[in-house]
Amino acid sequence: MMIVLGSLVVLVTIYLLAKRYETRLVLFCSGLVMSLLAGDLLAPFKAFSHAMLESKLFEAIIAVMGFAMVMKITQCDKHLISLLIKPLRKAGPLLIPAATLVTLFINTSVTSSAGCSAAVGPILIPLMMAAGIHPAIAAACIYAGTYGAMFNPGYPQVALIVNVSNSTPVEVVANHFWPLLASGVIGAVSLWAIARLRNEHKDYVLPADMEIPAEDFKVSLPKAMVPLIPIAILVLGSMKIVPAFAPLAISHAMIIGVFCAFAVTRMNPATISKEFWHGAGDSFGHVFGIIICALVFVGGMNAIGLIKALMDAMTSNPSIAKISATVGPFILGVVSGSGDAAAVAFNKAVTVHAAQFGMSPVDMGSMAAIAGALGRTMSPVAGGLIVCSTIAGVSPMETAKRNAPGMILACAVTMVLLLYK
Repeated sequence: MMIVLGSLVVLVTIYLLAKRYETRLVLFCSGLVMSLLAGDLLAPFKAFSHAMLESKLFEAIIAVMGFAMVMKITQCDKHLISLLIKPLRKAGPLLIPAATLVTLFINTSVTSSAGCSAAVGPILIPLMMAAGIHPAIAAACIYAGTYGAMFNPGYPQVALIVNVSNSTPVEVVANHFWPLLASGVIGAVSLWAIARLRNEHKDYVLPADMEIPAEDFKVSLPKAMVPLIPIAILVLGSMKIVPAFAPLAISHAMIIGVFCAFAVTRMNPATISKEFWHGAGDSFGHVFGIIICALVFVGGMNAIGLIKALMDAMTSNPSIAKISATVGPFILGVVSGSGDAAAVAFNKAVTVHAAQFGMSPVDMGSMAAIAGALGRTMSPVAGGLIVCSTIAGVSPMETAKRNAPGMILACAVTMVLLLYK
């Protein structure tokens, strides 16, 4: 009976997330309701306290988000984007896949999907439309590249996988590098194929009021390189190419990146400091807040017996675990517009026990995170997709429909490459 009630609460949770109710409120209250039904009044509060002690995860998240805010205020991200835009103007028939792959690369440093959409969209979408590409395809191209953040060793989802698998950031990224790259290529090529089939790759006439990105923007190469510095430090240190970098944590690399931004831009250091801590504060309220509430949700599922039931089913049939790690986060990403909540809940509840059903926690954790990201990339209620659609002047549903085939195929291929190797 408890399992049935718990399942109903989970379904209501998914429905409320799909209706775009506040994610943290829904997750926290759902965990509380399940705990009350199970008669364990302390379960959600224990989960809350446990989440607040995740010091290593917290350190990585606030540093990454603080660095991202510094990149925005110094416009270093704009210089990186503009540097990559110039070759795109000469891409010709390859403009569609090239735009997606460039966005995928930019998203490794501008890690927020909505933030990346807002940064890249106003530049690339008008450019593609001016080349005759249909607005819905142009919008889909940008949002189809917003899961490149999983290449970043400092990305919060990577940090979470590290936390539940006792691994290192670079090991996690190296493990899913090729499957994730394959997903990006599949998404890019599928949009090109859809545009050709629908004859949306040419002949669109740009509205008179649509601005074209200026070609005379002077790119500063040093500023364009700053967003990539922390990633380079983490990779070079972990691979022992530069041994001096090996002891540096994610937060240390981000702080070095902040000092590099100051050295290159000469902006008022007080302004840079304020923006860094502004980003750090936002990360606690938004990113870490979701993680905390997701853990309360998991605590409720534990109290009512759902996790044990799922674990028993997976232990007796490992194939269910592989499918669950893929389909569950993917579907929730589609209906809720956020891949983070689903991936965090799954990884904290299930991935920690991956060895019990013969799976690597690194593989399972990466699969859940990537599946959630792919799902929200074809979600009409995702914030970043709405941003891209608004810039292009089309319905979010039109954009989502064009992304859907590629995301579904990419998810299936990623599952095979990660979980059936």
